[in-house]
Amino acid sequence: MTYAEIKNALSFAGEDVEKLEMVMEFGKNLVPVPENAKCSEILGCASFVKICEKDGRFYGVADSAMVRGIVAIILSMVDGKNANEIKKMDLLGEFNSLNLHFGAARLNGVQSMISFFHNL
Repeated sequence: MTYAEIKNALSFAGEDVEKLEMVMEFGKNLVPVPENAKCSEILGCASFVKICEKDGRFYGVADSAMVRGIVAIILSMVDGKNANEIKKMDLLGEFNSLNLHFGAARLNGVQSMISFFHNL
């Protein structure tokens, strides 16, 4: 899904629980990491997370359904953009605009993933 599609879908969700269920569904659409992709483990996440890059595209892996969904959302934000474009983006502000209510540990992980992209 594109980020616009994700944002639109979340805007129609009612309760927080419904939004979180949708986030987990988004994670089911993560494209598998291709062979020979360059991967980095994201430190600061409560779950195991890797962000990988190959041929200018980003991929992600996470060990929990919720975190896979978060990874899918962040990857959709940067899809098709190069490092310079990504560094200029307000990824955290945009992520926060989705009004997803996570605990502190999940939010630390979001910030760690965003830091990864801003440090490309």
